[in-house]
Amino acid sequence: MKRLSLLIGFVVAFACSDLFAQGKIDLQTSDTILGILQKNVGQMVELRMKSGEKIGGKIEKVGDKLVHLSQLTGAEFFDAAVDSADIAAVIVRTKK
Repeated sequence: MKRLSLLIGFVVAFACSDLFAQGKIDLQTSDTILGILQKNVGQMVELRMKSGEKIGGKIEKVGDKLVHLSQLTGAEFFDAAVDSADIAAVIVRTKK
């Protein structure tokens, strides 16, 4: 019985591992940084700023000029408002 429980736990963990990875970015010719961010609301991303700085977190809301990130990487109890004009790239984890 113990082996069966362990096997079921392993199968469930393996099946759920893909839930943490997101789908690939479906880039359209008319997409913008804000468009990619809006498609990924609720997901964890890393933003590369034009200054070279990196900031990662969960996208809560995307506005015309600002992006609200929560659960910041390395500072989980903080939120950030990021100027969308300063974002150079959006990195989305697609595989685990």
